[in-house]
Amino acid sequence: MDAKTGLFYVFAALLLFAAFRVITARNPAHAVLYLVLAFFQASAVWMLLKAEFLAIALVLVYVGAVMVLFLFVIMMLDINQDSVRKGFWKHFPLAGTVGAIIALEMSYVLMGGFREPPRAAQVPVVPGQLVAQVSNTKELGKLLYSEYLYPLEIAAVILLVAIIAAIALTLRERKDSKRVNVADQVRVKWQDRMSLVKMESVVAAPVAASPTEENKS
Repeated sequence: MDAKTGLFYVFAALLLFAAFRVITARNPAHAVLYLVLAFFQASAVWMLLKAEFLAIALVLVYVGAVMVLFLFVIMMLDINQDSVRKGFWKHFPLAGTVGAIIALEMSYVLMGGFREPPRAAQVPVVPGQLVAQVSNTKELGKLLYSEYLYPLEIAAVILLVAIIAAIALTLRERKDSKRVNVADQVRVKWQDRMSLVKMESVVAAPVAASPTEENKS
């Protein structure tokens, strides 16, 4: 076993451990951090497969933007752990069934890729043939904006909806906030700020003493 194979097993083991901890961590913030670790390990595996563009895109887009956004949203929502854990065992059979179906589907797809194709479909490939003349980034861009244009647009719309939903969830008015509405200040009139009230005097005005009374005193 060479060094590349050893690194692959190390990254794959860490990836499986991080993915397992994502679904078993009790704290949502810890689950997000384990998911960041899983993304880093997947990026390292892609680097071993010489898919440098996908590895860098995974780190920059998901780790650098999406997961940081998730982490800030989770921290700002201040989720009550006791209320989240209520009804866990009640919904566990349905969740376990759905998870098992997804695992079986993924296993079927992945095992299909490991099967040896028929000998008639095998094409002899020369090692390193046309590798220097092909750019992974260029070919990926051609596929994204030609064959996968509509899925790319749908993914962009989903990300936009997710951003709007995150802002709507965290946009809450606080009672102790001293926020001022600028539009109300612009439309204000002096009648709204000041009112003239006519009131009768309650205390009588003092009477001035006469000169004779002053001489007697």
